[in-house]
Amino acid sequence: MENRNDKFDLLICIVNKGTTDLVMNAARKAGATGGTIAVARGTGNPDLAKFYGLAIQPEKEMVFIVVKKEVKDAVMKAVYDEAGIDTTGQGILFSLPITEAVGLDPIVKAEEEKDEENIEK
Repeated sequence: MENRNDKFDLLICIVNKGTTDLVMNAARKAGATGGTIAVARGTGNPDLAKFYGLAIQPEKEMVFIVVKKEVKDAVMKAVYDEAGIDTTGQGILFSLPITEAVGLDPIVKAEEEKDEENIEK
């Protein structure tokens, strides 16, 4: 297994169906390079929804974004500001550390090229 020494985190954002563009636009502006979207279905607690005054929509989408640790906080803040619980996305967002991974070489190479371009400027 390829070990990247904890350089990356996985951000997972769960939002209302049709609002993933909010997530990805905000994430890209804050330094993310891309993401994966999956269709999901929520099964919220009806009592909790009444307590918070939220309309729980069962149709959800999940956005998975791998980011370098250095930009994680900025990406999370940007995504939550655009698609968080108080927006039309009604999203929740959390991160998980990636301790080992296979297939992240294209991301690493793209980041290295981006860093080299910034140094040359």
